[in-house]
Amino acid sequence: MYLGAMLLSCQPSQEEKQQTLIVTNKSDIALADKAVSVGRSSLNNIPEGEFYPLLVTETGDTLASQTDDLDGDGQWDELFFVTSLPAGAKQQVMLHWVSSQPSYTPRTSVRFGKRSSKDTPVQPKTIDTLNANALPKSIGYQPYQTDGPSWENDKVGFRHYFDGRNAKDLFGKRTSDISPENVGINAEGAVEDNYHVMAPWGRDVLAVGNSVGIGGIALQAGVSLLRLGVTVDDSVNNIERSVFNIVAEGPVRSIMDFKYQNWQAGSQSYNVHERTSIWPGMYAFKNSVQIEGLQGNEKLLVGLVNSRTDQSLKEIIVDDEWVVLMTHDKQTYEKDWWLGLALILPRSAYQGYIEAPKEGPLSTSYLAKLDVSNNQPVDYYAVSAWELSDPQFSDSTYFRNYVQDLTKQLAAPVEVQVE
Repeated sequence: MYLGAMLLSCQPSQEEKQQTLIVTNKSDIALADKAVSVGRSSLNNIPEGEFYPLLVTETGDTLASQTDDLDGDGQWDELFFVTSLPAGAKQQVMLHWVSSQPSYTPRTSVRFGKRSSKDTPVQPKTIDTLNANALPKSIGYQPYQTDGPSWENDKVGFRHYFDGRNAKDLFGKRTSDISPENVGINAEGAVEDNYHVMAPWGRDVLAVGNSVGIGGIALQAGVSLLRLGVTVDDSVNNIERSVFNIVAEGPVRSIMDFKYQNWQAGSQSYNVHERTSIWPGMYAFKNSVQIEGLQGNEKLLVGLVNSRTDQSLKEIIVDDEWVVLMTHDKQTYEKDWWLGLALILPRSAYQGYIEAPKEGPLSTSYLAKLDVSNNQPVDYYAVSAWELSDPQFSDSTYFRNYVQDLTKQLAAPVEVQVE
């Protein structure tokens, strides 16, 4: 979108003092859809009242952007956008504040809906609390659209089983458009599993079972594997309260919080905070996990389901700072399509991996082991690449190269100077 068209409806204030952002790619690789965030405290001349950022490059193009309130205090904390830069290049971006919100093609989204009873239609929600005795097995129906929130970008979609299972599943996409809001509900507004069949946008392609899916979490305490939550056959959760909240949903970033209060795992109780985010251009999402109540003998486990593959897990070191665990196989439901799955993990925390049992409440999964300290976040990425999204993903070397390149892209430093 060009500046001339945008400014017709989004004129800056006459008294505005323009600021300039100098964005520098500090790496030796070209960056595509690189995530850039600027803290509110770094910006001057933010006008009082309801104003929105408008970012304009030297060539007159606009960069889709948004402001996000990350701590929930009612005031935005971060200006966020994505941009593409050649190796070592600088980009000059003019920041204007406009009184009407610019319109951009959405490249991320969160979808979350719930019905209050078996006979009432699903309604969209942005926040919800699940109590231990309110699982589908005990109330007699599934309250959540797609079993919990789903999120996506222009490349791939995911969903989280907020119904007590807390696994993370995959939606393969065949189009860059955002999938319909009614995925997972029928014409009467009732919850319906209508996403395991092919649709123009794509479908659910991953068999999760009793694993934690792709990027889901658990704990290891000594020799015990501790599932965060329960399975579909349980009627009472081991988490007293699970709280979900959409932190941000915008054209270039969507963020969700999952807070698990009083998780009874063995003889120990934990509080867990997951922050899940996605931005355009990558077949992946970012997850940040923070745990309170650790005794010192625990390891964070991050899952990569292996129920549809007998191929060995590949472990790849990238730039001595990251570890990639990946599988590539026809590992969709009926082994119809090639699917690459990967975890991108910080090497400083990585302690190898184990394989879960073939059966049981936490099974059919590779589990990466990460060092974790009390109340200290651990960040990682989960990657899923389906051959119907890009036919080249049918080739294992192509997928491996993609994940290695993505890892370098995510780690590449970008400097922002505000003038």
